[in-house]
Amino acid sequence: MQRFLVIIYLLLFTLGVQAQEPTFYVNISTNMGTLKVKLYNETPNHRDRFLKLVGDKHFDGTLFYRVVKGFVIQGGSSDSRNAAPGRAIGYGKAINIDAEYSDNCFHKKGALCAPRQPEEVNHFKMSDISQFYIVQGRKYSADEMDLIEKATNNPIKIELKKQFYLPHKEELARLKTEDPKAFNKLLREIKDKINFHYSISDKIEFTEEQRNIYSTIGGTPELDGDYTVFGEVVEGMSVINKIATLPVDKHNRPRSDVKIKVSIVTQ
Repeated sequence: MQRFLVIIYLLLFTLGVQAQEPTFYVNISTNMGTLKVKLYNETPNHRDRFLKLVGDKHFDGTLFYRVVKGFVIQGGSSDSRNAAPGRAIGYGKAINIDAEYSDNCFHKKGALCAPRQPEEVNHFKMSDISQFYIVQGRKYSADEMDLIEKATNNPIKIELKKQFYLPHKEELARLKTEDPKAFNKLLREIKDKINFHYSISDKIEFTEEQRNIYSTIGGTPELDGDYTVFGEVVEGMSVINKIATLPVDKHNRPRSDVKIKVSIVTQ
């Protein structure tokens, strides 16, 4: 039945049928409780690929194999299925897809997200939809949010200044005394270039909604803009806390297995 629903939806999507987009939910069931998760329509490629994997039972029998209290719980990797105790896991076959970012989809507590390989080997920050992580996180103060923005944005501004301003520094100094009109024209052109490239950079600028949620509910704002968020837990938030507080080994793997089964919720 679940696979039938997924196939029908994907068929309608492919044919371009104009209808109100449905909202999909899945249950992530574990031996420690069940999480009901809403999938975001703002990230359609992640939603659809995740639903297909659920229909194929890709995640069933895998583990929450990486647990970091106050940060995330991560699971779904194919090599975690029936993994021997103490074994380092999380290196199953990747399924890479393009990242999808939206200001409405951020790393608040309970967010469902796609991990990825490091930028050294993954320059476009492609997601690995073959596994997932769920945010536990913590609460952040306004000052901490400011520091996260500055830590990301200041290096971008410095690099853009090196690229567009410094090559013209001596020319600007000369024009400032010899030809103020030309000085102002060149300075405006440089500022426009810097502002444009900054606007399309990987900067972080938290919205008021994000700041409010991170200060009251919590999350991991330092991950915003680097990883795709494609859903959120709507029921069972306490299960995240239970899993996040489990004793772990040197690989951050819980010493007692937390097995996963994912199913589509039929409305």
